Amino acid sequence: MTSIAVIAHAGKTLGGGLTELRSVLTGVGVDHPLWYEVPKSKYAPKCVERALDEGADLVFVWGGDGMVQRCIDAVGTTPATLAILPAGTGNLLARNLGIPIDLAAAVDVGLHGARRTIDVGRVNGERFAVMAGTGLDALMIRDADRGMKDRFGRAAYVWTGAKHLRLKPFRARIDIDGTRWFDDKTGCVLVGNVSKVLGGVEVFDDVSPEDGLLEVGVVTANGVAQWTRVFVRTAVGSADRSKFIRTTKAKKIRIKLDRKVPYELDGGDEKPVDRLKIRVEPSAVTICVPEEQS
Repeated sequence: MTSIAVIAHAGKTLGGGLTELRSVLTGVGVDHPLWYEVPKSKYAPKCVERALDEGADLVFVWGGDGMVQRCIDAVGTTPATLAILPAGTGNLLARNLGIPIDLAAAVDVGLHGARRTIDVGRVNGERFAVMAGTGLDALMIRDADRGMKDRFGRAAYVWTGAKHLRLKPFRARIDIDGTRWFDDKTGCVLVGNVSKVLGGVEVFDDVSPEDGLLEVGVVTANGVAQWTRVFVRTAVGSADRSKFIRTTKAKKIRIKLDRKVPYELDGGDEKPVDRLKIRVEPSAVTICVPEEQS
């Protein structure tokens, strides 16, 4: 018999909110799930651990990509399955996996959908499911998180990104699977596990979160004009054809920067660092998805 837990970011909203979620669950016979609400995603891991200790094997995660990332990190190597209730701004993992941005439909996927086991990345010891990056993307995410994201949604990323187009490039030395691949100035290094990353734009081609590989992209644009050309290429789905972008695939990535730069995990900003150690963990977590996505 399935034991169900709900881990909810109390500040996020989907449909009629958590009151409707309780009603929907009760309506399908889930009367007394383990229930945890947190004011910030950083408190979610302890709730996940408690739910697993209580025997939960299906964990509904209510929130955005940052909340989902924290829960994926906390699930670790346990056999628990995650069901995403996409109540965030970008909901990038949900969108990449075809999970509906609709409360009742997302609950139905969690209870009756297929199960898909996907890879995750691990950067400096912490897991991510969508992306990790340093440079422009981390700065725009950091600034958007300062109250703008909840007010303006994804438009906040456009506004904050524009502020940083004159970012001074930093030197990055990047080793891919033990071999030096890049040694030059850059304004952004992005590592993805899925195709749609920043703002839901498809940045990487030919991507599967089940191939045991991570996608790596480096942007060498400098100044407003070159960055604008990159954004245009990316918006029309041909980022890899820009002369300012280099991409490859990897199992292990080591990045050394010439100064400390902020980085981000699945849309959550982290403290500046000058070294990143990233590797893929194949078939690491099981997610509930619609039948056609399995």
